[in-house]
Amino acid sequence: MTLDLTDSQTTHSAEEDARNRDILIYLNGEIVHRDEAKVSVYDSGFMLGDGMWEGLRLYNGKWAFLDDHLDRLYESCKAVALDIGLTRDELVAALERTREANGMTHDVHCRLMVTRGVKIRPFQHPSLSRSGPTVVILMEHSKPVDGLQARGIRLATVPQVRGLPMSQDAKYNSHSKLNCVIACLQAEQAGADEGLMLDPHGFVNTTNACNFFIVRKGEVWTSTGDYCMNGVTRRKVIDVCHAEGIPVFEKNFSLVEAYGADEAFLTGTFGAQTPVAEIDGRAIGTEGGRGPVFRRIRELYARLVEEATR
Repeated sequence: MTLDLTDSQTTHSAEEDARNRDILIYLNGEIVHRDEAKVSVYDSGFMLGDGMWEGLRLYNGKWAFLDDHLDRLYESCKAVALDIGLTRDELVAALERTREANGMTHDVHCRLMVTRGVKIRPFQHPSLSRSGPTVVILMEHSKPVDGLQARGIRLATVPQVRGLPMSQDAKYNSHSKLNCVIACLQAEQAGADEGLMLDPHGFVNTTNACNFFIVRKGEVWTSTGDYCMNGVTRRKVIDVCHAEGIPVFEKNFSLVEAYGADEAFLTGTFGAQTPVAEIDGRAIGTEGGRGPVFRRIRELYARLVEEATR
């Protein structure tokens, strides 16, 4: 069966922008047109998914929460013995060089990718990658579609789970994303936009692309964090809730409690906070997942971004 994925609306649905046809991309120290940005079929990222990435968002000429993103990237690469080959200052300079080459200032999304590099033979052992890492910085003019906040996201609970840390820790932003792709396909087959993934114990965890929150009786709930993505936006939302006196809990909760939520939303670098309109065909609340708590958190987060990018 072939799935038609063209009509789905996800948390990464962006407005078309003709400027992206001619973006310039950083590739191992060179700035090249997107049509010339190519990596070898022997690259460990292409061949094995052996690499790490970060998603960054540009506001008013500045990268939001850059230190948090770089901390996550360098920590993940260290954990898998992947030497980026650039200091933090050098990597920041590469980001700025790419930004300036494209004349970008706002509503920009960046995918920063690091792989173990080109292999001498097509096998998995890391020692076969001997030429140093492959570093790619890809920036696009990227603004969420207008209707995303109004319509909200439809979720379907999927069989694919977020696994145990000893199988593949979800805290890695790794190029190995097949489990998330499978979850996405399962959601599409169920007629939803994204897949709601459970943890190994059956508790609600994340979607295939974002972290997940619900609101019940004024309280904000999200997963324990044991099996979810190490989301920068997730942590910022939790932090602003604490700072502003909004009750927030990292805890186990079931689908029953998610179905009965007053509000629900997703968090991610691209969309910030996106309302969830329904889960498994069940409408969330009376405002398509939105509500007073969601609106307040979105406002507080926007204020946090503004302060961070002045």
